[in-house]
Amino acid sequence: MRVGILTGGGDCPGLNPAIRGAVMRGLDYGFEFVGLELGWKGLVEGLTTDVSLGRVEEIIRQGGTILGSSRTNPFRKGAEELLEQCQENWKKLELDALIALGGEDTLGVANKFYKHYGLSMVGVPKTMDNDLDHTDYTFGFDTAAGVALDAADRLMDTAKSHRRILVLEVMGRHAGWVALHCGIASGADWICLPEIPLDTEEMIAALRRKRERGKTWGLVVASEGTELPTVDTEDVTVDAFGHVTLRERRVGDFLANEIEKALGVETRSVVLGHVQRGGTPTLFDRVLGTRVGIKAADLVKNGEFGKMAAIQGTEVVGVDLDLAVKALKTVPRQQWEEAVSLINK
Repeated sequence: MRVGILTGGGDCPGLNPAIRGAVMRGLDYGFEFVGLELGWKGLVEGLTTDVSLGRVEEIIRQGGTILGSSRTNPFRKGAEELLEQCQENWKKLELDALIALGGEDTLGVANKFYKHYGLSMVGVPKTMDNDLDHTDYTFGFDTAAGVALDAADRLMDTAKSHRRILVLEVMGRHAGWVALHCGIASGADWICLPEIPLDTEEMIAALRRKRERGKTWGLVVASEGTELPTVDTEDVTVDAFGHVTLRERRVGDFLANEIEKALGVETRSVVLGHVQRGGTPTLFDRVLGTRVGIKAADLVKNGEFGKMAAIQGTEVVGVDLDLAVKALKTVPRQQWEEAVSLINK
């Protein structure tokens, strides 16, 4: 069986372990793998690369992806020729199946190819935002949240030394898992999430109470996707999947300005950005990436197409791609309230 493999969307730690897991398991089944470069662009343009045993056996410790990645969307409006090119290259490359590693957008494309064009697709959940549904965790999240926590701990030292309030803006477009975990683990003074409407008065009141009881510094952790009350998004740019380019929203700057105006305390913002994406994957992400990669090869071997390898509890199982991309897994209100019980003192 000739199996393609690609990584789409933003890179994150754990992709290389997952590629390695899929290839090494597939070799047990006699699969011949074809690496497609730069996500779905690889299928559109027929861009291939070696993913032999010698290429993948030592990549478990590497961040990023040896396949390269992009946000190419062959289903974007007005680009019907891209779909034709994908089907032509599928035939030219003599593919029997394809394993797609990605988040909601990448796996959404895989699901459409499976449902509407009959291509044999298997998905592997990858996103540092941890927002894919029907899987307890996605690889990349543990590493990214750990990087954010390290930054938060370092910023606290500076905040204490200079009697300032610092705002740390972390990744998280629609789901605030990174901010929530980082905020709780660092002992932040406030946490802002996309799921919870921002109440600047509540945030400032909490920070004021802390200052009144003698705390002369503070840290706020905010998701980049936090909804701001005064932002006009009419002129902002979007990517190939229609998502707003979040760097233009400047969540951290907005919050810092509001805090400084209200409290008269020097407040600065730090945007962690793509620092969270790179670097060596944690033990958890190496093992999780490997396990879902292995399961993806198993799904191909068993002809279970249109499914995604997911971890539920301690078991790795196959779930329908339809379910995985139907809705995002966002932070439940209950978990936010648990965090508030810690920070709102």
